Amino acid sequence: MNLYVGNLPYSTGQAELQTLFENHGEVDSARVITDRETGRSKGFGFVEMTNDEEARSAIEALNGTDVEGRNIVVNEARPRTERDNRGGGGFRGNRGGGGGGRRDGGRGGFRRDY
Repeated sequence: MNLYVGNLPYSTGQAELQTLFENHGEVDSARVITDRETGRSKGFGFVEMTNDEEARSAIEALNGTDVEGRNIVVNEARPRTERDNRGGGGFRGNRGGGGGGRRDGGRGGFRRDY
């Protein structure tokens, strides 16, 4: 079973993450997700455990526990969804909305509307 582990201290590495979960069963892999550009932790990771019962036990035992002053979140990871790499989103993409109009109604001179 693949587990999501959130709210990790940024100092937590993969070895520490694996050790934390090995107390509850056999760990296939442990990954801390890092930023591509900086290489710094993003504060979450994934742990894959061989036995589903041990994984559920780890969720119950570790979810909400304190790790270096942070209460971690542990639950079953959701499957990845395909992402459209064309960028943008919605009807207009990320181009923003229309502009505001001119206060004078487009007539060049100053007009008081109040």
